[in-house]
Amino acid sequence: MQLIRALLLVSLLLASQIGWAGTFSQIGSSRWVSVAKVYDGDTFKTDDGEKVRLLGINTPEIAHSSKPGEVLGRRAKSRLEELIGNRLVRLEFDREKRDKYGRLLAHVRLRDGRWINSQMIQDGLAHLYIFAPNFRYAGKLLEDEKAARLKRSGIWGKSRFKVIKKANVTPSMIGQFRLVEGSITHIGKSGWKIKMGSLLVTIPRAYREWFKSPPKLKVGQQIVVRGKIRISRKDRLYLALHSPFDLEIIER
Repeated sequence: MQLIRALLLVSLLLASQIGWAGTFSQIGSSRWVSVAKVYDGDTFKTDDGEKVRLLGINTPEIAHSSKPGEVLGRRAKSRLEELIGNRLVRLEFDREKRDKYGRLLAHVRLRDGRWINSQMIQDGLAHLYIFAPNFRYAGKLLEDEKAARLKRSGIWGKSRFKVIKKANVTPSMIGQFRLVEGSITHIGKSGWKIKMGSLLVTIPRAYREWFKSPPKLKVGQQIVVRGKIRISRKDRLYLALHSPFDLEIIER
């Protein structure tokens, strides 16, 4: 089996060098790997022992150690196993190739061109999860997520993940990644802080370079923001935006 995989890998690499059809083959920063083990819905290990984290998405957690699993966590893992288990896949990298844990960060495609990161979102088993400076394809993944949310597919039909109204944000959600919808009730003088009722939404200094300038917003405008619910030293619930894709303006 290992010999067969090796021969397939060599043939695919040669094919990509002589002009394999499709735009994906034109990406220079990419390579083929063989999947050895799927850990959960967004992480797997290659035959070479490297861990790979799918870029731009996050799936529900499965149970591990003393931490219970999240709703649909097992289904997300099973779906990723179904899509890539024991297969050759192509990794495409963005600006940062590894995370702080040493895992490879990649967009993953099958030989037939299927884009796995997008597929997991379309199936309603993942949500958009963007960290600078890896913005490649973020816009397309956001559109995929919006479509899944509209259909209430997978996680979007569950209370843990569905978009919540600003008035329904509570201290019990501290530490959870959430999507919050509501109108802007106040905009700070600098434009880097806004309020959605009692929820403070900030863009920390460390992430402002990715926005270039404060978002052009107006009081009364409907938006959706995403991030972890946290509590400040003044006991105020807040949410920090890390990229422009963490803020959606709802057009009426």
